Amino acid sequence: MAETSPETHVIDFRAAEQLLSARDPRGAIKLLDSVIAAHPESRAARLLRARAYFAAAQLRSAEREFQHIVDHEPDNAFAHFALARTFQRSGRPDQATRHFRLAAALDPKPEYLEAARFGPEAEA
Repeated sequence: MAETSPETHVIDFRAAEQLLSARDPRGAIKLLDSVIAAHPESRAARLLRARAYFAAAQLRSAEREFQHIVDHEPDNAFAHFALARTFQRSGRPDQATRHFRLAAALDPKPEYLEAARFGPEAEA
């Protein structure tokens, strides 16, 4: 079996980004599994794999990965937002609301505020 190098992992990560953009989340997951096995601390790879799991409707796996990011980067607004979307899609609105609000508090982007019901639509 050929030895993999750090360069191979970078290439696999970039290829996984392209696969996800091309709507092939399962292909992205396959590439990212080896990257994360070699670099379990890589938050970027984990976040990309979480997004791929979500896109592939593998919600438990997406939740696990997004939760890992939130646990290690509690100030990552996108991870909270994505975790909330995962909970929402899994039919767990109370958990979703909590993370939507955390995302909005960390980064008041309009879509985060709207999802958290802090936007102008919430007052109507």
